[in-house]
Amino acid sequence: MPSPSRHRARPALFAAAAAVAGLVLAGLPATVSHAADQESCRPDGLYRTPGADVPYCSVYDAEGREKMGADHPRRVIGYFTGWRTGKDGKPAYLASDIPWDKVTHINYAFAHVDGGNRLSVGSDGAANPATGMTWPGVSGAEMDPGLPYKGHFNLLNKFKKQHPDVKTMISVGGWAETGGYFADDGRRVNSGGFYSMATNADGSVNQAGIDTFADSAVDFVRKYGFNGVDIDYEYPTTMKDAGNPLDWSFANGRRAGLVKGYAALMKTLREKLDRAGAADGRHYLLSVAAPSSGYLLRGMETFQVQKYLDYVNIMSYDLHGAWNEYVGPNASLFDDGKDAELAAANVYGSQQYGGIGYLNTDWAYHYFRGSMPAGRINIGLPYYTRGHKNVQGGTDGLWGRAAATSCPAGSGLTKCGDGAVGIDNLWHDKDDNGKESPAGSNPMWHAKNLEKGIVGDYVTQYGFPAGTRLTGTYARKYDSTLVAPWLWNAEKKVFLSTEDEQSVAAKADYVVDRGIGGTMVWELAGDYGWNAAKGQYEAGDTLTSLMYEKFKSASPYGAKVSNKALPAKAVDIGVEFTDFKLGDSNYPITPKVRITNNTRTTLPGGTEFQFDYSTAAPGNASDQSGFGTKVISSDHTGSNVGGLKGDFHRVSLKLPAWQSLAPGASVELSFNYYLPVSTPWNWTVNIAGTTYALAGDLARGTTVVEPGSGSSPSPDPTNPTPTPTPTPGACTAPAWNAASEYGGGSTVSHKGHSWKAKWWTKGEEPGTTGEWGVWQDLGAC
Repeated sequence: MPSPSRHRARPALFAAAAAVAGLVLAGLPATVSHAADQESCRPDGLYRTPGADVPYCSVYDAEGREKMGADHPRRVIGYFTGWRTGKDGKPAYLASDIPWDKVTHINYAFAHVDGGNRLSVGSDGAANPATGMTWPGVSGAEMDPGLPYKGHFNLLNKFKKQHPDVKTMISVGGWAETGGYFADDGRRVNSGGFYSMATNADGSVNQAGIDTFADSAVDFVRKYGFNGVDIDYEYPTTMKDAGNPLDWSFANGRRAGLVKGYAALMKTLREKLDRAGAADGRHYLLSVAAPSSGYLLRGMETFQVQKYLDYVNIMSYDLHGAWNEYVGPNASLFDDGKDAELAAANVYGSQQYGGIGYLNTDWAYHYFRGSMPAGRINIGLPYYTRGHKNVQGGTDGLWGRAAATSCPAGSGLTKCGDGAVGIDNLWHDKDDNGKESPAGSNPMWHAKNLEKGIVGDYVTQYGFPAGTRLTGTYARKYDSTLVAPWLWNAEKKVFLSTEDEQSVAAKADYVVDRGIGGTMVWELAGDYGWNAAKGQYEAGDTLTSLMYEKFKSASPYGAKVSNKALPAKAVDIGVEFTDFKLGDSNYPITPKVRITNNTRTTLPGGTEFQFDYSTAAPGNASDQSGFGTKVISSDHTGSNVGGLKGDFHRVSLKLPAWQSLAPGASVELSFNYYLPVSTPWNWTVNIAGTTYALAGDLARGTTVVEPGSGSSPSPDPTNPTPTPTPTPGACTAPAWNAASEYGGGSTVSHKGHSWKAKWWTKGEEPGTTGEWGVWQDLGAC
């Protein structure tokens, strides 16, 4: 199976100083008063925090689409990193360099989880890039004197005042700071980061750590004027040795509990941001940078957190690189049926896989499309290269091999690829011994100079002597099936996977044509522009401007999860996918599907359920429990060379003829499929001849009713009305107490029902957490 995708993160140095006093919401748009019907603006499928009047209409329109300005119907999200300050002698990229009129969102990278489980960017002080650094004499980098902090945060808010439609997000984590953080002196502290903040050593949910972090996140966005939080947790997967090797000592022992901890973290963040937004009169955004690798996603169950997110940014890059010997594109749009890594794993030859290649952007998009509207998904583009040297075989290097004799210290790898170095690796990291890590990593402006045979004057700032000359010719190649360009140096046998106008234009057209929300870029500083005076490429906005031009007249993005009409009436029947096997044991993927009848109507044997799952997996799902699970229609069949042609497989299953389902009762079946999918969605159930949606899909415009009556048992499908309290004394479990702590497996009684805690909890009232929350309804008592 392929190695993990990677999301670059580089250390930043901070100096200690006193904390700056708080500022509330600097630079954000004017507040919006609470509308009488905020529900009319809630995006399709987005979780509703119980008891919070969330001001969705401050961010979304009446169709549930994000408001980003008249010329921005699609997102262009750019990561802006804190370490390209120019203070190290290398070229700077500051807030004044951002093409503000071409982007919709800016993600500041990175904040981290500190040793006390709080969101932090380090101690304030003159050397802190985020809050203390200044750039005297740099045009456009003058500080806004009205703000009580300096640094990047001051400049971001200064420019947001000039561009009020642009939103900023604080991104937390990244490759280097998921399981630790860089202290003020530049040392990396292996604190456990997300792994220990969200999940205890025994695999249980660390709710206390999560609450501390979420509270600090609310304080942080209020203090520094951010519009929300972007979580870059790499990675909450059960696949062993996934993520940064420096984090394995924390992550591997917790693998069995990472998915639950991740879900609890995102639910808590959603609810605390919603309650803060209700108080502040504005909706705070929550997003994640999500992996695109089928290997990582296989260990993330069904990615149950999507309903808590305003949108997901897919890290659809780092799909091939020097962590192994297989030479291929960094971020191809499509599969071509020839991926050497997948071929070596017999993916194309396996009937169970259906010939579907899963190391490409289109596959990753369809994975998430199975449970989210197209408009709540953004595809990732890299403004940097990946590459190998000493490449053998392939076509101009593509699908060749480049094995290394040794791996970088600290990589955790015993067998890796022969990454490009030197002038072909300008943006390199260093290994544990301080040596250059071979990766072929370069900003695209440097790659464009290599392509044109130009040695830019900046190379001396990266340690190369004046007069450096290039060896060989870097010929640009392009594969139209993959939608992937690369540079091939036949003399050096160097392969560098790139992006340029042709590939970005094709990806932008793909976004427009499929109703996708937009694009996310790692990172803005890698974009290029031509400096005619110097005769070289430098940091610019060519690719970002190209996307803006493609998007500015596009139709509105897709705002519904389903591409077909679903019933307007929904019933409260819960569905949960559970009991996943861990890691490499999770093949084929065989979770239990638990159906719980939360209505007051008995479901007779033979009751039919239908649902959709993504075409990212072949249409061969089945069950082993007598429910007759079968795929009844498919939007795509066959391999995915050139892209998946549709979004969903439609599945039917029925309660066995002898199996009725009483009010409060649950039934389980064993489900079986072969490639990972996000949570199956678009459920329907036919009861006594009437077809209903399920409340848990959180669809816009649905009304929750009692089957057959048309009456609504509850105005909020995340908070169903319990059945009437029975005769006192009928419930045998102890009564729920808001002040008590409950471990996973604990049972309580509350409002006439018995409840079972799925993980540790305190203060969460049974009946208010929804079918995916901590309390499982065991039925009336």
